[in-house]
Amino acid sequence: MANAPRIASPKSPSATAKPATPPRARRLNILAGTVGHFIEWYDWYIYGLLAAVFSSQIFPGNSPAMSLIGALLTYAVGFVVRPLSGIIISPLADRYGRRVVLATTIGGMAAGSLILALTPPFSAIGYAAPLLFLLARVLQGISAGSEMQSAIAYMVENGSTDRRGLFGSLSNVASGLATLAATGMGAIVTSTLNTHDLETWGWRIPFAIGGLLGIVGLLLRSRADESPEFEAAAGRQPENLPLRELLCRHPKALLQTAALSAPAVAYYTWATFLPTYAHLTTGRDLDSALAGNTIGLGLLVIIVPLCGFLSDRIGRRKPFPIIGAIGMVVLFYPLLLLLQQPGFGVYVTVTVSGWVVLAIWQGVYPTIQAELFPAAVRVSGIGVAHQIVIAALGGTAPLIASSFIEAGHPMGVAVYMTAIVLLCLIVYLTLPETGRSGAYTTTPPAAESDAERSSASTKSMKATEDTP
Repeated sequence: MANAPRIASPKSPSATAKPATPPRARRLNILAGTVGHFIEWYDWYIYGLLAAVFSSQIFPGNSPAMSLIGALLTYAVGFVVRPLSGIIISPLADRYGRRVVLATTIGGMAAGSLILALTPPFSAIGYAAPLLFLLARVLQGISAGSEMQSAIAYMVENGSTDRRGLFGSLSNVASGLATLAATGMGAIVTSTLNTHDLETWGWRIPFAIGGLLGIVGLLLRSRADESPEFEAAAGRQPENLPLRELLCRHPKALLQTAALSAPAVAYYTWATFLPTYAHLTTGRDLDSALAGNTIGLGLLVIIVPLCGFLSDRIGRRKPFPIIGAIGMVVLFYPLLLLLQQPGFGVYVTVTVSGWVVLAIWQGVYPTIQAELFPAAVRVSGIGVAHQIVIAALGGTAPLIASSFIEAGHPMGVAVYMTAIVLLCLIVYLTLPETGRSGAYTTTPPAAESDAERSSASTKSMKATEDTP
């Protein structure tokens, strides 16, 4: 059975070398994973949110729209790099451990943010300015390409079997909080600074904060423990390279993982471009649009862990990815049509409605992805499928949306998102119910303590003695 989980012999070193992680250590590990994930995505999102502000300072162009397209093209480069990083570095997390990769990724993300914060404008250093931004986005793309799948695996593997839905959802809670913090920071600098100060130096403040926070995250992750399930799987890696085994043995899981990630086209549109979309199509102030997005994101970070918690009790496949995808298909076009109406209340209604259906999808898909693969190829499996899809759909979402607007077809954005999610919905109907099957358990063989084995042995002996 190609997809059967590998179970270590009780006598093997990998099964007995390390007992179950103590609750306190587990909480510290989850904190390191969650806080680090938050910092990673704060640094990632702030670029898209402030692109309309700094684009004319860094990227030359005949019009503000052309400078913005240059900034968004550079933004997309980070997404292009992500699948290469996912393919090359993810197998290292499966072979050498999640912790090492997670510490490396946050260091690269912090370095990229500091470069963005400190780069002089085009008027001072010419084309070196956009080139430095390009370098920063490559660094961040490499980091992000290794972060998501490593963090998902790390958090799910640190969770007990009956709470892995909740623990897996924390990756997207951290991502949502990061988007919320980035949006809030964007709203603060755009509303408190005048136009001149904002465009000359104010936009640098959020990037500098992100770089400094990255150093804090690096310290946390360098002190965290390795995932207990990875340690239980150590020494039982496949003879072939993990990527080769992945492609040969798990093609269906790869397709399902890609479909679970593909609605990111909507997430990135809502998270990083909806305020700009509203600003360009309806003339809304960017600061009020960012404030409206903050309200919707606040609701998202409440719904995501709730869905993860419920998935541990009622299952994952039908209630969450399927219902979330149906909500996106039904609502996206009417919501963007409604956005043409004036008023801050209208904008809040649109952004909140979109975030609700996105949260239903987000709450469970990381755990499902982790449960589709055994530990030996888990990071590779999620990484290859997720990062290719994110590069193709997530990174290009703001650029495609701005192209629709520039061509005079703003509602094409809704049609594009809806078509992609509809295809994903078809694949969701093939998903197994991983929440109750326990196909690839997150509790390693080593988690059975000596006391539990001794108790079982004593009960067996007593049963033998009581037998006539």
